[in-house]
Amino acid sequence: MAALVTPFTATADTLSLSVGGGIWNESPSGNFQKTTDPAAVNVETDLFWDEEAQGYIFATLEHPIPIIPNIRLIHTTIDHDGNGTTSFSFDGQTFSGVVDNDISIQTTDLIAYYEILDNVVSIDLGLNIRNLKIDYTITSAGSTTTDSISETIPMIYALVGASPWPNLIISGEISYITFEDNTVSDFTAKIAYTTDFFVGFEAGYRKQTFELDDASDTDADLDFDGVFAGAYLKF
Repeated sequence: MAALVTPFTATADTLSLSVGGGIWNESPSGNFQKTTDPAAVNVETDLFWDEEAQGYIFATLEHPIPIIPNIRLIHTTIDHDGNGTTSFSFDGQTFSGVVDNDISIQTTDLIAYYEILDNVVSIDLGLNIRNLKIDYTITSAGSTTTDSISETIPMIYALVGASPWPNLIISGEISYITFEDNTVSDFTAKIAYTTDFFVGFEAGYRKQTFELDDASDTDADLDFDGVFAGAYLKF
């Protein structure tokens, strides 16, 4: 009951550090365009993106010091490239014939959170400061465009979990923000188990969504989702 009435001082019982990473097998869907373009570019039919295995790494520091939040860092890279025969307009240019493209979407999340509950039921609440970096190049005969976009996005963070037996947690985790006509979200549902030998394993489903309206002169409606698996060390 005390944790419910004093949420912003609830922290871990002991000091712990976790570091790890894994593979996210995601499928892309959606479209994007410059605000001056007549129509959007579809990532599957125009750019020929397909399911890809992506990497992620993370580190978590939890401590028993009141007031100071726990910290989690997560870095995820989404790389896609495509090649095929198509025709579309983008950034004031016409791309037709054989079109090559590649894009890198990197997100680095700095999450500061408090453990509201930490027993059979777990509840974490906090703030995620996300650095979003996008680099892309699109090329066809006589036409090339390249750009780099970097944004810092504050997001609400929450985790709800349950531990049916010691060292195992089933949880749902979300970072989310909506402002004006922009929405960015990152949802994870997973099972994690920590062994008695400092090694842990996790697996689940993750979905990232980017709905952007005139962000750096770009509109986008993109989803990346799929299953993931990883391992970590917890001290």
